[in-house]
Amino acid sequence: MLVKDIMTKDVVTVKKDASIREIAQTIVDRDVSGLPVVDDDGTVCGIVSEGDLVRKEFAPELPDELCILGAVIYYSGLREYQDAFRKIAAISAEQLMTKKLISVKPDDDVSKVAKILYEKHIKRVPVLDDEKHLLGIVSRRDIVKMMLA
Repeated sequence: MLVKDIMTKDVVTVKKDASIREIAQTIVDRDVSGLPVVDDDGTVCGIVSEGDLVRKEFAPELPDELCILGAVIYYSGLREYQDAFRKIAAISAEQLMTKKLISVKPDDDVSKVAKILYEKHIKRVPVLDDEKHLLGIVSRRDIVKMMLA
C-alpha cells in the first residue's frame, strides 16, 4: 500500500510566528499530537509536537563533560543540551519546532514510513511534494488503522 492511500489529507498546520499558546490551543482543540509548521508560501519548515511543548517545562540536563588541565571537554549530550535550552526559551513555533525534517513522498510504500517512524522514534511524518509543499501527514495511528481495513 502507498502513503497516498492512508495519509490524512486535511492537515492542521501552524505558521512560523504562532505563539506557544496558539500551538497548545490548536493541539488541544483539534485533538492532534503534532503540527507541521509552514511559512507564508505554505512550505513546511518544521514540526512542533506535544513533546516539544512538554520539553519547555523542565530544565535541560547538563551535557557529559571531562575536565583536563582546567579545560572542559564535552563528550556527549552538548547538542541535546543546546536544543533543549533553545526550546525552553522559545516563544514561537519557529523557535520551538524541530527543524530537521523527516518527510516522505505520496508514492512511497507504507512499510518505508513504518520503518522510519519506528527507527527514528517519531510519531508522524509530513507527506511533501518536490517543492516541500504539504500534501498530507502519516501518523502511527494511520498505519494502525490500515491494519484494521
